[in-house]
Amino acid sequence: MIRWNSKVLLLKLETTYGTDAAPTGAADAVLAKNISLSPMKGEKVQRELDKAHLGADPSILTGLHSVISFDIELAPSGTAGTAPAWGALLRCCGMAETIVATTSVTYNPVTDGHESATVYLWVGATLYALTGVRGAVKLETNAQGIPYLKFELTGLFNMPTEQPQPTIVTTSWKKPKVASATNTPTYTIGGLALVANSLMLDAGIQIEKRFLFNVDEIIIADRSETVDAKVDAVALTTFNPFQKANDGATVAIQMVHGTTAGNIATLDIPAAEMQALDSLEESQKAKQWPLSMVPLPVAGNDQWTLTLT
Repeated sequence: MIRWNSKVLLLKLETTYGTDAAPTGAADAVLAKNISLSPMKGEKVQRELDKAHLGADPSILTGLHSVISFDIELAPSGTAGTAPAWGALLRCCGMAETIVATTSVTYNPVTDGHESATVYLWVGATLYALTGVRGAVKLETNAQGIPYLKFELTGLFNMPTEQPQPTIVTTSWKKPKVASATNTPTYTIGGLALVANSLMLDAGIQIEKRFLFNVDEIIIADRSETVDAKVDAVALTTFNPFQKANDGATVAIQMVHGTTAGNIATLDIPAAEMQALDSLEESQKAKQWPLSMVPLPVAGNDQWTLTLT
C-alpha cells in the first residue's frame, strides 16, 4: 500500500521557462496542507475512423498538463527584510517581490515578466513533476483561525517516475498566529475599524494553456481581483455601503496581522470599488453585511500590496 499521507512537496523558480529547476529537499521544501493533485489533464482528439462494425473509437491525448492545489500558512520569515519561505509561490503567481534589506519584503501584482516554477510532489516513492508552473492564489483570513494563502498551480505534464523521497528541511517555515483582536490589531474599511468575521482576497488570475506551434506554455493571461469581507453592520450615517455601491465609490482596506518586528504582514488595498449588497446575514445575533468589493488599479500594478515587516 502506498500511503496518501506520505507526501513531500518542493517548489523552485525556473531560470528558463519549462526547464526543470531541480528543487531540493534542503532548500525548496513547501510546508502545506490540503494537497490535491490532478496529475494528467488534457483533451482527447477522437480519430473517428470508419469501420464495418459498432464500437468505441480510438483517440489521442493532447494538451497534457497537471494541476496541484494546496494551502500554506501566512507567517512572515521572522526577520524584517528577509523573504518568507513561501515567496517563490507568490512569484510564480504573477507577483513581484521587492526587498528592502533589514526593513521589508513587499509583494504586488505585475503585468509582465511573470516567473515560472518547477514543482515536485512525492506520494510514497512516486514523483510527480510539474514544469513551467504558474498559478492563482487567494488570501483567506477568518477570526480565530490561521490566515492562509491558497494556491492552484498549473504546469506542463511530465511522466511520473519512482524515486526515493528526499529529506526535507522546513526550518524557514514559521509558526503562524491566529487572526484575532490581539494578533490582528488593524482591520479597516474606508478608514473605519469595523467588527469583522473575515477577509478574503482573490487575486483573480486567469490561467491559460497555450499548446500551439512553437510553444507549450502555461500563461497568466489576465487578472481581476475581488475582495470579500463579513462585517457587523453599523448605522448608515457612519458607513453606507449601499450609497457607495450606487455611486461606484472606492474605499481603502487595510489589515495588519502580527505585532512584532519580522512577523507583521500588512495587506493594503487602496481603491476597492464597492459592489451591490444583495443580502444581509446574521452572526451571534448581530446583523452583518457581506461586503463584496473589486480592487482597482490606481497607477497600475497596485491593486494590492502584501508587505512583511
